[in-house]
Amino acid sequence: MEITIAMIKELREATAAGMGACKEALQASNGDMKEAVKYLREKGLAVAAKRVDKESKQGIIALAEAADKKTMALAEVNCETDFVAKTEAFIKFVDDAAKVALEGNDIEATLKDDYQMLLTKTGENVKIRRSERYALEGAGVLSGYIHMGGKIGVLVELACEKDDPALADAAHMICLQIAANAPKYINPEDVPQEEIDAELEIKLNALKEQKGKLPPEQALVGIKKGMAAKYCTQICLVKQDYVADADMTVEKYLDGVAKNIGAAITVKRFARLQLGA
Repeated sequence: MEITIAMIKELREATAAGMGACKEALQASNGDMKEAVKYLREKGLAVAAKRVDKESKQGIIALAEAADKKTMALAEVNCETDFVAKTEAFIKFVDDAAKVALEGNDIEATLKDDYQMLLTKTGENVKIRRSERYALEGAGVLSGYIHMGGKIGVLVELACEKDDPALADAAHMICLQIAANAPKYINPEDVPQEEIDAELEIKLNALKEQKGKLPPEQALVGIKKGMAAKYCTQICLVKQDYVADADMTVEKYLDGVAKNIGAAITVKRFARLQLGA
């Protein structure tokens, strides 16, 4: 059967695959449009299998949120090159992935056909890496933020019994804080003791090398306490210096907002996705 330009164009519009790939698919399926689409999808999987050893360090993190902002989701999809990450087809797929995650559905299963077509179009090892979904639990607000054009994505939930516009503003500022300073925990009490012990061991070994020996055990008690406290200021959100005002901590910033609102504010949870990390 003769494969016309019109047929190739129709298949291209339906699949977003390249002209050459569309012509090949139509030739292989003897002009049958449905079979040609199937051929392209199968070819996409074959391409992925061949490139499975290729590292996928580029990509995008996308954010989706419900109209009432009571549910939000992040999705990360990786590819091999920054060029592909900037293509319209890839960006749309990641946005769709975030929307699927928002609905609480499995991305890979829901977007199976779109994923296969994306593999065909890009010719790269594309990976649906992970997603995170938050639904507001009780009184408070959710906030989401995408940083550096999709390199970092953040979700945060603040609990507060009083509804006030200042609460949403505070949640946004906490998102910026998390994006910039990458905390691991909310409060010092959330840090596992074994992590603190491991950090203290490193610090004390460095101190011993510097001084030649460790201070007496009596003095070490205070030294360890100070080291642990300093470590928590680095990894615990509420103890970090506030990015918008280094003269106060995040904890003090939230206390100030809470005082103005007239109700306590608690950071309930947060998620921070960094591309490839």
